[in-house]
Amino acid sequence: MSETNVKTSPVRIFGQPKMAILLLLGFSSGLPFYLTSKTLQAWMTTAHVDLATIGFFSLVTLPYSLKFVWAPVMDRYVPPFLGRRRGWVLITQILLLISIAAMSLHDPQRGLQMLAINAIAIAFFSASQDISLDAYRTDVLENREMGAGAAVFVLGYRIAMISTGALAFFLADRMPWQTVYIILSSLILIGVATVFFAPEPVLSDAPPKTLGEAVVLPFADFFQRVGLGRAVFVLLFIVTYKYSDSLAGSMTTPFLLQAGFSQSEVGAVFLGVGVIATILGVIAGGVVIGKLGINRSLWIFVVFQGLSNLTYYGLSLAGKNHTFMVAAIVTENFGLGLVTAGMTAYLMSMCNKRFTATQFALLSSLMAASRDILVAPAGKIAESIGWPGFFLTTVAMAIPPLLLLPFIAPWSRETPIGAAPHTGETVPAKVA
Repeated sequence: MSETNVKTSPVRIFGQPKMAILLLLGFSSGLPFYLTSKTLQAWMTTAHVDLATIGFFSLVTLPYSLKFVWAPVMDRYVPPFLGRRRGWVLITQILLLISIAAMSLHDPQRGLQMLAINAIAIAFFSASQDISLDAYRTDVLENREMGAGAAVFVLGYRIAMISTGALAFFLADRMPWQTVYIILSSLILIGVATVFFAPEPVLSDAPPKTLGEAVVLPFADFFQRVGLGRAVFVLLFIVTYKYSDSLAGSMTTPFLLQAGFSQSEVGAVFLGVGVIATILGVIAGGVVIGKLGINRSLWIFVVFQGLSNLTYYGLSLAGKNHTFMVAAIVTENFGLGLVTAGMTAYLMSMCNKRFTATQFALLSSLMAASRDILVAPAGKIAESIGWPGFFLTTVAMAIPPLLLLPFIAPWSRETPIGAAPHTGETVPAKVA
């Protein structure tokens, strides 16, 4: 297969066996997230926990924002089975299976503290799985495959999030939430099976020789390649890029339930048209990135993201309106598929493959900060200004990343994906 043919044939890129592996591993990566966010919020809402507490419960996902702290361990040490990347994936998956099943032991009405501790454990093992899976995905993809690979992985991730959320809502109307978590924990076995079929990436560069090197060298390498001044803008951009969607998404479940929709109604829309919208969003994101490059795609996606929250604003004014609800969920899922595919490709392009686990963990932790930490006051904001004002606020949050884009990814200086030679180093012109 020639380089030219691969670059000009999206079908051949998406049709590679490694893309099927990435789809299933993306599902494994996305599976735990709703179990500590939207699904947990629904459980707490039906248990009559107040909105402010539900909002601050987003802090249980703090490990997603701190995963760069222990990522060097996964760059430095190689498990005695399945290799440097897959070995860590399998370890974290087994721990996730146990911790998700353990949620069946709790009751939000009588033991919020223990529920929070268990949720933090799930988030920690999930973040650890993400470290190894992000590194695996970045290492196994050629430069020309990053757009498609990011889209396929995000597709699996979003299918897992929407499926577990929708399935959980459907089951929760028919059985206790504790039983629901037992059932959902078994889905981790899909990822466990996939790990044994996934090829281990072959890297030309040796891993860091010491834990000290694994901690220091990734940071020194990043700032040296990017430049100190531009690196500050890059890091700030990563924090703000998805904040508009994260702020809205953190409260959509309580909003829909308080608007009068049943758990089954919300779940059915997520499982049906929501999945279709996600599939279209991530595939469209991969195609757009392949055609226009990362820079211009980031511009298009962030504008769509901000404007998409106007659908929830309309729903907050319309009240219990099924047409508006479907439109809001479809638009949200399509937009989130776009921005996540775009940001994933951008983060991969910024990594040196010798330090993939640490560098990707650092950059994605900043993105997670806007999703997990900066959204904590969302419940208070909604209580203070009401749902219409809250969703207009989320639209305004798309402005900061737009202001940073000229410095991070100028529209007029795009280099097509695959134009740079495939090496372990990131080529600055590719994302300049």
